[in-house]
Amino acid sequence: MGRGRCFEYMIDLFNYRRRTSSVARVGAVGIGGDNPIRVQSMTTTDTNDTDGSVAQAERIIKAGGELIRLTTQGVREAENLRAINAKLRGNGYDTPLVADVHFNPKVADVAALYAEKVRINPGNYVDPARTFKRLTYTDEEYAQELKKIEARFIPFLNICKEQHTAIRIGVNHGSLSDRIRNRYGDTPEGIVESCLEFLRICKNEHFKDVVISIKSSNTAVMVRSMRLLVDAMEREDMHYPLHLGVTEAGEGEDGRIKSAVGIGALLADGIGDTIRVSLSEEPEDEIPVARHLAEYIIKQKSDHLLVPGRQADSFDYLRPQRRKTKPVNGIGGTNVPVVISTQRGGSSASPKGGKTANEREREVELIVNGGKKELNPDYIYVGQELPGHLDTSQRYIVDYNVYPQLIKNTSFPTVEGAEEQFLPLRERLFPIFPHNAIPFISLIDSPLKFLVLQFGATSDEYLACLRHHPEVVVICMSNHKNRLGEQRALVHELMQNGITNPVVFAQMYRHSTAEKGDFQLEAAADMGALMIDGLTDGVWLMNDGDIPRHEIDATAFGILQAARLRTSKTEYISCPGCGRTLYDLRTTIARIRKATEGMKGLKIGIMGCIVNGPGEMADADYGYVGAGPGKVSLYRGQMCVEHNIPEKDAVEHLLALINADKRKEE
Repeated sequence: MGRGRCFEYMIDLFNYRRRTSSVARVGAVGIGGDNPIRVQSMTTTDTNDTDGSVAQAERIIKAGGELIRLTTQGVREAENLRAINAKLRGNGYDTPLVADVHFNPKVADVAALYAEKVRINPGNYVDPARTFKRLTYTDEEYAQELKKIEARFIPFLNICKEQHTAIRIGVNHGSLSDRIRNRYGDTPEGIVESCLEFLRICKNEHFKDVVISIKSSNTAVMVRSMRLLVDAMEREDMHYPLHLGVTEAGEGEDGRIKSAVGIGALLADGIGDTIRVSLSEEPEDEIPVARHLAEYIIKQKSDHLLVPGRQADSFDYLRPQRRKTKPVNGIGGTNVPVVISTQRGGSSASPKGGKTANEREREVELIVNGGKKELNPDYIYVGQELPGHLDTSQRYIVDYNVYPQLIKNTSFPTVEGAEEQFLPLRERLFPIFPHNAIPFISLIDSPLKFLVLQFGATSDEYLACLRHHPEVVVICMSNHKNRLGEQRALVHELMQNGITNPVVFAQMYRHSTAEKGDFQLEAAADMGALMIDGLTDGVWLMNDGDIPRHEIDATAFGILQAARLRTSKTEYISCPGCGRTLYDLRTTIARIRKATEGMKGLKIGIMGCIVNGPGEMADADYGYVGAGPGKVSLYRGQMCVEHNIPEKDAVEHLLALINADKRKEE
């Protein structure tokens, strides 16, 4: 295996190279090859509403959307694509339309006549509706099921050939068929095989205008599945372009961070030719998010200096496991990754009759975070001096050169009853060393020390230090244009040399408060692959700007939760909505969020319709799924527990279900 190559044909872990793909023609738009990464969205209108769909499509186009998907749940909707297409072209737009088809392959046949691309979902194209029951297939029976797919799929491909219509084979984790689940399990391998069954037919039929997507609300599953797919495609001599997205990502900052973690992890490795950021918001709001994400990755990665990294023999890119480390003071091992924060200034004098700047900052943070300790950082770096107000529950990091004096001269006050006691700082205060201060590490006595390292430093020196000082946690930083490559290279060097010290990744940005959204996207994208690779024992986000510290800390916690590494708040798995949505999605999300946001660790799925609903409930504790006009069904996991509740009563029923389960646990 060559230097830096995680498997023979594709990824260089340390040096960016976009994956080589074939080109799919979708109307006038090329996807893959040397074409730019295309951004797209999907309408939420009823596809039978020509004027409404055209108006929304035009808003998406004006925002920068390059492809527009519309739901076609029936033949009538598919046929109305003709009118929508004609009106858009009459208004001067040539943006390709994509028909979204589920459950009825006849609809796909019709849609291929009027749309530039048709998306089909392998999980519900031919296979019967999901029951999530245990079924057994003999090899012969399974082969017969594949023949059924072939018999139905080839005529559709022939229509597409005649009409010059492209297709997207879009696998959703939430809509895997019972057949796939029973043969392969609810696994990335099963997701990939569901896709390959259709791709092999495309290849045999010499159909080239194919785009592929694999999506999940679980970012780790989404990224690992796509990595496995690329590997499988290369082994079978397939080079189709890829569409990326985190399905049911949600709304607001959480939805953006979650999307950036998954999409960013793949884009940073050169995987992906078109993207959609699925938000439970207006579809045109998705476009600038997707655009910034794509442009950031390309700008950051293009034409960077070579990173001479060497892949660790123990690392498996396709099936990564968490790096084995020896824990230090709750960092590393099996502990959840920590969050480190930076607090400007030291002990500031209090103005007359007022409080110190640090005290005021602390009060603001507690107000913003609702007093929730779970959103407070595990460690705060304060530089050369301690803050004027010491939090008895907080751990602090100071520069190594002032650490001995602070330890000697400072007490840590706590109040117990009426008596004031003083706790030594040894359990609350820890030194941090730059690389050039390695000789001083052995001179300072502390149960935990931090060492800032960057790939390219004199490795013999720091490797010897880390071997002799298991109490040291590495702070991995990078000023390289391709920071992911350089940070990966350092950790792989540690792995190659048998070093088991924990590693915290530090990322520096320069954004104003007005650019907070850009900061969140970039930080999530930069951390995505590092977390999926299993290399992360902690996150330290820094920003040279005026974004408040509590916002930076909240972003760090949000990134860890998006990668399923640390839960700090309620998670909402909500779809973006489309013409299939059977209730007021955004109002419902707001109501459910308001009623449940304090339920830490709970995952709630909010789905507009049945397409992915039950399947995505596997990754949620509870599900709220549109079952029909004005009707909602409630799920506990994948099990439907209440059918067809009137929409006006459904939120209250969901809360009653959650509370009843909580009482049983108590």
